[in-house]
Amino acid sequence: MKTKILSCYILIFSSAIIGSCTKIESGFLSDDIRYKDNTIFCKRGMSLTMSDRINTDGSTPPYQFELINLRQESSEEAAPKVFFEAFDILTFKPGMVFNAETDTTVELLNKKRETVKKPPMEFNTVSGQLVFNRASTNLPLGRYTFDVKMSNPTGQKLFPKLATIEIIDPVIEDMFEVTYQAATGSNASEVFTTITSPKLKCTKISNEGARVILKIVDKNGKAFNPKNGEVVKRGDRPMFESHVKFNPVQVTDTEMICDFEVAPFPLAKLIGKDGTDWGYLNYYRIPMQFAQVDGLPNSNVNPVFGFRILMEGTYEVEVMLPTVTRIERK
Repeated sequence: MKTKILSCYILIFSSAIIGSCTKIESGFLSDDIRYKDNTIFCKRGMSLTMSDRINTDGSTPPYQFELINLRQESSEEAAPKVFFEAFDILTFKPGMVFNAETDTTVELLNKKRETVKKPPMEFNTVSGQLVFNRASTNLPLGRYTFDVKMSNPTGQKLFPKLATIEIIDPVIEDMFEVTYQAATGSNASEVFTTITSPKLKCTKISNEGARVILKIVDKNGKAFNPKNGEVVKRGDRPMFESHVKFNPVQVTDTEMICDFEVAPFPLAKLIGKDGTDWGYLNYYRIPMQFAQVDGLPNSNVNPVFGFRILMEGTYEVEVMLPTVTRIERK
């Protein structure tokens, strides 16, 4: 009996030793990594478009990703070489930022910028993010799929057709955003009354240049004449030319024209010398002799609006005052 008990102890002890020598896997590499969205959209020509990171589903870090076999979704043929060609991109130097108060000429702006060569699409091997820049304007429209190889301390795995890139043209909502819109009427004693907010509309005229043509119109679409003093600034508050001073604002009978050089415009929020954050706001006044506000006689019109242009090109921005009628003076 004692011999049997001793034999059992020896067997258990031996099993423990053998078990302690078994190699333990160091970490975990999931079979189910993914992007948040299976289709990654690239809007051609935008200054920066970035995908989500790859969700590693709890895989053990550190990990490394490699994009493999980028190809056309429909034909499985290799993607055009333009995806990997380098183009000249004008960008701010590391650590440099735009300041509307001091960067008042193109020459001063260019001291902060440099031209670098980059492909239109870059793949981050640490996060798996896809990053597209201005050079993406050279990419052909279409859908392209790709594989990803992932490596971590456990090993590596290949994930076929992990996601699809769809190259599309941006729409006006991608290129233009309204940040603020409001308006008041004010009498000769500077008593202010809130009136209906202006409505902003943007139309892209061409891909050339970097220009905004600003028009302030009445409810019938008739433009106020800034050249004739129908649109004037409001004291020391910011206006169109406050946000970028590279080129003087040109004034015609119907519009104000600003060549802004580089998108987005405005590049940054306007901070006054006293520290006031004006954001992207523009303040104007239409004197009462040139305008009639519905239900509010003998009043100046004071539109306040903010917007941003997010891509180079030539744009017309119309600021329509829904309850104001232009009075034409001869």
